[in-house]
Amino acid sequence: MTLNYNKALDVRYDVDVLVAGGGPAGVSAAVMAAEAGATVVIIEQSGSFGGASTLGMVPEIMNFDDGENFLCGGFGRRVHDALFPPCKYEREWVITSPEKLKRLYDKMITEAGVTYLFFNKLTDAVTDGKRITHVTVSAPEGTYAIKAKYFIDTTGNGALSALAGCGFAYGDESGVCMPATLCSLWGNVDFDVLDIEQQRENVEKAYREGVLSQYDTILPGMKPIFPECEVAGGNIGHAFAVDDTKSRSLSDAMVQSRKILAEYETYYKTYVKGCENTVLLRSADLLGVRESRRIHTDYTLTKEAFFAKGSFPDEIGRYSYPVDIHPMKPSAEGMADFEKSIQLRHEKGQSYSIPYGAIVAKDMDNLFVAGRHVGADRAMQASVRVIPGAYITGQAAGIAAALCAKDGCDTHSLDVKALQATLKKVGAYLSV
Repeated sequence: MTLNYNKALDVRYDVDVLVAGGGPAGVSAAVMAAEAGATVVIIEQSGSFGGASTLGMVPEIMNFDDGENFLCGGFGRRVHDALFPPCKYEREWVITSPEKLKRLYDKMITEAGVTYLFFNKLTDAVTDGKRITHVTVSAPEGTYAIKAKYFIDTTGNGALSALAGCGFAYGDESGVCMPATLCSLWGNVDFDVLDIEQQRENVEKAYREGVLSQYDTILPGMKPIFPECEVAGGNIGHAFAVDDTKSRSLSDAMVQSRKILAEYETYYKTYVKGCENTVLLRSADLLGVRESRRIHTDYTLTKEAFFAKGSFPDEIGRYSYPVDIHPMKPSAEGMADFEKSIQLRHEKGQSYSIPYGAIVAKDMDNLFVAGRHVGADRAMQASVRVIPGAYITGQAAGIAAALCAKDGCDTHSLDVKALQATLKKVGAYLSV
């Protein structure tokens, strides 16, 4: 059954740059585009910025450095220095305070002069040849359109790119993505006793004894978000074979994940010292999705680049994080595959180069991508997908879009040297 439906829509904004998605890549892109002189609108379907680290309640942000160099310069440095202790250059992960991070993003967006629209959900892209002309948006006041010269897709699952007709890769050779996690908040945690390894050591026993219904020995665990209140953030459990481009799959994953978290509450109380009286306070309203579409771009970042010496001539940043492909199935084989993949990691001072081509959508002339759906194979996506990587690619996409708007060029012919000069000026770490 089909329905033909025609309706004239108001075009409420006409700007240089439209950013779709208010996660870390989106905020970085919007702020940096506006500071580079562009008029910018950012749309976000929820009521706050931050994506996984705020709405998804992911308790940590991964390393900003490679052990010697602060790789996440520019926007990422501003976030780090505003919220966290001085960098020790030990590739440490930092614990997030979701409310502080939300307010910082609010401040950065408003001070940059970005027009921000919460509760606005992307519904479609209108194209003319190889250019997007408008996006349509569903908002509390109804559906309307936004016109822009350039667009940045920071939706996380490449929704804008897909709506525009761009090609993409998805998941492994069978079309399955790595599992997601519904993160959580826990109370009554004795951090003087709790340690990460001890959280994991009884998982197999709990599975054998029927406490845990799903075999899953990879447990990132609880981290002290508010230790003074004995409150932890939990990266606990996996939802396997989730397709975040399908509402049915996401809906089932949320229900199954909440069931699994109740099992883990019993597990922690029974098997983990320091958690005898712990309470599951709440689960997130956003599923922490690690992998979705990988948009076809002018250049695809591949596994060979992870340990490659030198730099891409069009480098827009560098990053250093392991190949973090979570277990693809709840079995001993799946857990072993994860342990193998995570061994792909850098030594101190090592990092990989990220090219401009990996953020330029191949099938459109005015579309950038940033965040976890940049042009990469599965191995590199599993590394660059994390929040500092999103800051790096978002920053480059935002500045690039502003430069394109100023010069009137398409995304494929931007003067990369000018982009690199601007990136260095704002503090980005480049080796070229």
